[in-house]
Amino acid sequence: MNTQNNTSYPAVPRRILSSLLSSVSAGVVPRAGAPYIAIGRKDEIAAFLSDLEEINEGGGAMRFLIGRYGSGKSFLIQLIRGYALERDFLTADCDLSPERRLCGSGGSGIATYRELMKNLASKSSPDGNALSKVILRWISKVRSELILNGMSTQDDIALNRELSRKIHLELDELEFMVGGFDFAKVIFEYYVASTSDIETSNAKMSACLRWLRGEFSTKTEARNALGFPVSIIIDDDNWYDFIKLWAVLSKKVGYRGLVVFIDECVNLYKIPNRISRENNYEKILSMFNDTLQGRAPGLDIVFGGTPQFLEDTRRGLFSYEALRSRLCDSRFALEGFKNLMGPVIRLRRLSDDELFALIQRVTVLYSQYYNWECTVTNEDRLKFLNVCLSRAGADSMITPREMLRDYMTVLNILMQNPDAKFDDVVGSSVTLKTQTDTTDDLSTDNTAISKPEKTKYTANDIEF
Repeated sequence: MNTQNNTSYPAVPRRILSSLLSSVSAGVVPRAGAPYIAIGRKDEIAAFLSDLEEINEGGGAMRFLIGRYGSGKSFLIQLIRGYALERDFLTADCDLSPERRLCGSGGSGIATYRELMKNLASKSSPDGNALSKVILRWISKVRSELILNGMSTQDDIALNRELSRKIHLELDELEFMVGGFDFAKVIFEYYVASTSDIETSNAKMSACLRWLRGEFSTKTEARNALGFPVSIIIDDDNWYDFIKLWAVLSKKVGYRGLVVFIDECVNLYKIPNRISRENNYEKILSMFNDTLQGRAPGLDIVFGGTPQFLEDTRRGLFSYEALRSRLCDSRFALEGFKNLMGPVIRLRRLSDDELFALIQRVTVLYSQYYNWECTVTNEDRLKFLNVCLSRAGADSMITPREMLRDYMTVLNILMQNPDAKFDDVVGSSVTLKTQTDTTDDLSTDNTAISKPEKTKYTANDIEF
């Protein structure tokens, strides 16, 4: 392998590497393996990790992650999701769509809740579908505590009686929250069915999980399946109340809190009906107030959206005055100053050095997966970066997604065509403007957008 590519990297599992490279080539955010190509975003990650500590202490938090298409919003969300799972938080994530909204008729609200429950993940179940495991972990935790406190394992009847009493006592604390009575009742009945040897116990456990996932459309249907009456079902109007209940339960189970990621919020901006759009924004306002006023303990919510979703005064969040007054920048937040303490985090463009380090890392991973002796040198990578940045507006508008897709195309061509040269594929006629040209442009046009500051980040600084 080329000596310039022979950087020491740990071996990546082939299954993860295959998914990672396929996602990058298609411009899709990888579900697994994101840390292997994480470059930059140190300050943004630190801000989110501080939120996790706040959640661990029993508080609430909400963030709006704002950036252009391809700037790395979804990638950063998956990265933070991985960090949260490693720190023993529960996570749930979903992408909004025309069929999934925060508020709406026809099942569009409950569809979001169902997607969140399907993707509910824990450290032991990082791929989702952790609902039943979360409840069983709690039952096991309570049982272990009773045994440590002196309960004999020889007398199963006494142990089960005390276990039932303890679980019922802890669930009583949830009954004072909205929807908490039925929520606690269904979970308790799930526990009873899990300890029963009756043939119908599996069907009852399945019905309890269906109720917790919001899969019943009427109370009559729920009662027939559960075998006991419930006063409410989870629907378009109340699903957020049950997210708060899950956050409280997550702390009781032994997790550090619940982190909810809701991406593609631009779909709310695209809702054509003004009343429907404002109803969704009212739901965001309710979530914002609950998390920051301490009425949603153990809950962290992260929204991902574009600048239009946030700043458009006709259809974005800023069209709703109550949200605009909470989320708009302070008049003292001047451009050039960093402030990641507020609810809105705007993703900056990666610096040139960080982009160079990114394609350096992708080169090594590509060579590792295909067992290919890559002939691309550091000079070639620098030339590729120069070509990408030489386009009009690229200094401020280039995104990691489009650059990585182009670079993966170059690597694919070079690997499949051994006789091809890097210059033949990329070309060498386009170069960056010199520093003198840049200075002249800035002196003649005060409105020109300045390039991101160099960070002195080199390929040697890359660590897994």
